[in-house]
Amino acid sequence: MKYELIPENSMFRIKALITFSDVEVGDLGGLIENENNLAQDGNCWVSDNAQVYGDAQVSDNARVSGNARVSDNARVSDNAWVFGDAWVFGNAWVSDNARVYGNAQVYGNAQVFGNARVSGYAQVFSDAQVYGDAQVSDNARVSGNARVSGYAWVSGDARVSGDAKIVISPMCIVHGCEFHITMYQNFIQVGCKLHTVEEWERITSAGVYRDLCQDYDRCVEMIGFAIKMLEGVK
Repeated sequence: MKYELIPENSMFRIKALITFSDVEVGDLGGLIENENNLAQDGNCWVSDNAQVYGDAQVSDNARVSGNARVSDNARVSDNAWVFGDAWVFGNAWVSDNARVYGNAQVYGNAQVFGNARVSGYAQVFSDAQVYGDAQVSDNARVSGNARVSGYAWVSGDARVSGDAKIVISPMCIVHGCEFHITMYQNFIQVGCKLHTVEEWERITSAGVYRDLCQDYDRCVEMIGFAIKMLEGVK
C-alpha cells in the first residue's frame, strides 16, 4: 500500500506510506471517499484540497490537485492532470497527457485525451471529444458528438456542438527566425501566437509583437514567406 486513510468529516484524507514520484512518506494528500477512488499502484495522487468521490477513479500516474473535483463515474488516468478549480464528473474520461484546469468542467460522456488542454471556464460535455494537441479555453463550449482535434483552438465564447469536427493539422513548419513558424491551412503559428493569414498581415503592418522579437524584421520576413507558401497551396 502506498497510502492510508485518515477520517476527515465525511471523507478521508490520504497519507503517503512510501516515497514515490514527488510524494514523500508522511505527506498528506487530498480527500477521497473510499479506497476505490485512488489506485494503490502507480504514481497517481490526489493533493492539496482536491476531492475524488462517488465511483470516480484516479489511476496510473494521473494527478488531481488544487481545489479540483472528480466525481460520479469519472476517470482520470495515464499521465493526465486535473487541477485548479476544475471539475470532472458524470461518465467523463481524462487520459493520456491531457490537462483540465482553471474552472473548466468535463462531464457527461465527454473525453479529453492526447495532449489536449481544457481551461478557463470552458465546458466539454455530452459525447464530445477533445484530443490531439487541441485547446478549449475561456468560455467555450464543446458538446453533442463534436470532435475537436489536431492543433485546433476553441476559445472566447465559441460553441461547437452536434456532429461538428474541427481539425487543424500542420501543413509545414518553417525555420529561419528565433521562433518556429507552423502553418495550418489558413492559420499561421509563430511561437505561441496563432492567427489567420489576414490577421498576420495586419499585425506585421502595425508592428504588433515587436517587443517580443530580437530580430523583428527577420520574423516579419519569414511570416511573409509562410503567407506566400499558403497562398500557393490554395
